[in-house]
Amino acid sequence: MKRVVAKRGAVRWKTPIAATLLVALLVALTATGQWPELRSKVSFSSKGLLTIAPAKIYRVEVRSGADSVALHRQPGGWSIDGMQGAVPAELASHLDAALRLVNVSEAAREIPASELTAGSFAEFGLDPPANVAVLETRDGVAATVNFGTLNPAGTSQYVRLGGAPTVYLTARHVGVEWRVVLDMARRLRGQAESAVASRGTSLLLPVSMAQVWAIEIVFAGKLTRFERDASGNWFRHTGEHAHTAGNNVHVADPAQAGTIETALRAFDAAVVETRVGPVDTAHLARYGLTLPTLIVLFYARDSSTPLARLEFGAAAESLDRYARLASDGVVVTVAEFEVRRLTELLKAVGAGW
Repeated sequence: MKRVVAKRGAVRWKTPIAATLLVALLVALTATGQWPELRSKVSFSSKGLLTIAPAKIYRVEVRSGADSVALHRQPGGWSIDGMQGAVPAELASHLDAALRLVNVSEAAREIPASELTAGSFAEFGLDPPANVAVLETRDGVAATVNFGTLNPAGTSQYVRLGGAPTVYLTARHVGVEWRVVLDMARRLRGQAESAVASRGTSLLLPVSMAQVWAIEIVFAGKLTRFERDASGNWFRHTGEHAHTAGNNVHVADPAQAGTIETALRAFDAAVVETRVGPVDTAHLARYGLTLPTLIVLFYARDSSTPLARLEFGAAAESLDRYARLASDGVVVTVAEFEVRRLTELLKAVGAGW
């Protein structure tokens, strides 16, 4: 009998303590949205496309085609490059969500390199990609995420990381968040900015194709020159004559002009996959750049001095190719389909080898 009474007494004094602890737990949960006793005991593990923590991303560049918007993290929040002050809370929230999604969202399917070719990327809307997100830490570029087309059901989207051949099928909302970030940031930046000023650092070409009036491609021992006519339409230039300033009498063939324009417009949005860095002349052979396989020179109107000289070298791993801008000597890798786009253009206009 004494044991029963003692047990009931223990229950009576334990019940208020348990109730108090439960109330404290509910208050903490309401205030923080997390179970406090688990925060220090459960380690976070990323299962998404990227393993780097969102908080370590310092700068983000989001682009569609040749248009891009860059944002950087400051003590007061995210800011758009070239603009003063932090972005609105709604945009910051979407950007944080976009970074979190690529970090935690698992791919529904992986298509390995063994099942892909350089031509496969076009089938998934990745040649060129619909949207690109370049993520940088304070130590440099962390990742380039290329978003392609939706799957036939429209529920998922094909994605590829720069420098890697694997194609992933991820939930549609992952890419949607990045598109929202781009659209909101672009509206905030306004339409007064020129395309040249907003090209960003992730594009392969340092100048917009809108500035280019002539292109020379050296491939397989042949030089092919493309020019614009008086209306700005592209044609393949043949012959050995020269023009004086403003004295261009050529008229582009509409069918061929469309083919050239399509290829060059896509190439205008070519993205750097990875950056190898500056390479001195003695080590260029390692990247096949001592004798480049393909050279492209870009000219302004009525100018014989190139705006830029781009050289393509040997094939890198993962369906990429080494390239460099001769002006600064920085070696990068680009997707193999960017080079194939130019060689296919030469074939299409009858300048094949």
